[in-house]
Amino acid sequence: MLEVTGLSFGYTEKNNLECIDLFVKPGEFVALMGPNGSGKTTMMRCINKILKIRSGDVRIDDTDVLRLSMAEIARICTTVPADAPLDFSLTVREFVSLGRTPFITSVWWEKEEDNRIVDQAMWDLGITKYADRKLHELSSGERARVLLAKGVVQTPKVILIDEPSAHLDIKYKVQVMEILKELSKKGLSILIASHDINLLTRFCDRIALLSKGRIVATGTASEVVTKESIKEVSGIEVEIVNLDGTVYVLPTGSVMETTG
Repeated sequence: MLEVTGLSFGYTEKNNLECIDLFVKPGEFVALMGPNGSGKTTMMRCINKILKIRSGDVRIDDTDVLRLSMAEIARICTTVPADAPLDFSLTVREFVSLGRTPFITSVWWEKEEDNRIVDQAMWDLGITKYADRKLHELSSGERARVLLAKGVVQTPKVILIDEPSAHLDIKYKVQVMEILKELSKKGLSILIASHDINLLTRFCDRIALLSKGRIVATGTASEVVTKESIKEVSGIEVEIVNLDGTVYVLPTGSVMETTG
């Protein structure tokens, strides 16, 4: 269980995040949705202690995250960025193996157990065949799976994912979301920040709608994603279509109409 209570943070005297309350249960896939500048990435960085919050609590299974070292946090919570650093002269297997770093107790890890975890993650994410290739030789979709594998080998309880499909075509966007859904079914708590509204409404169990540093609504997609809520946070008219129980958003208004 990831529990965020009363979280506030600011880069200056003014708060960028204000009184954030959020929980993600084990096995739950939750979306953090909102326009640019609403605070999605900032909130992720507060949860994993990259940023120092002003007030509030962050707990994972009732453990106070803010009292842990960064190495201790990495053993229970992993953050998956939007893309891999391509200047690393590492093979795919070497890069994925870096996910075991928080568990190093000697000069290097214990070969048998760590290799087993790495092998399993690469197999599950379909990247075993890329093991000896360099990161820069892979497509964006392939690198996205490599990043997920590196996060999975940390054997976390919580996964934070910031814009995982930002540079992917639709095929790989869906593939990444399918993989995350399967990971949540294995008991992981997953929090994703993304602009892909229709992918979030299709795959996520709940959505937290963020606007101007505050969570303005939390619930299922049908409860949170409405014409009124999208217009309020994004300033554009939309139509909501329900297809086989999943809501999808279709923009109908013009951005020019709202900007003058």
